[in-house]
Amino acid sequence: MAYTFPRHAVFREDLKRGNTMSRPIQVMLVEDEALLAILLQKNLQSLGYEVSGPYATGEEAVEEARKNRPDVVLMDIRLAGALDGIEAAEKIMAMHNTPIIFMTGYSDVETIARAQALNPAAYLVKPVSKEYIKSVIDTLFK
Repeated sequence: MAYTFPRHAVFREDLKRGNTMSRPIQVMLVEDEALLAILLQKNLQSLGYEVSGPYATGEEAVEEARKNRPDVVLMDIRLAGALDGIEAAEKIMAMHNTPIIFMTGYSDVETIARAQALNPAAYLVKPVSKEYIKSVIDTLFK
């Protein structure tokens, strides 16, 4: 199940520096379940994306985004560490206006409302096929 929210300008100013087709889209992967993280990383790479991560904590994600400014972040909500995915996403968006795609097993009203308040690019409920993830990411950069 996917919830897609209206979004403000999701393109970072960085993306205007050149044609995004000339380089792979840089996806930062934030997922604390090790096996799922490895599977997602391999799937994203097989689809042609450049993947940083996986990162298991919100703190790692914020620091990595500060250093490397990914094009898009694929973010789990329940993470190891003090920051959950929504809190980490808020910090990342404040730094760079990076599009965030939440991907989580949680579809309760409270979690969706917290995520929606950030105006993310999408909210995907696991399990999600790699083809669907690709369609969501590619739509952001058309």
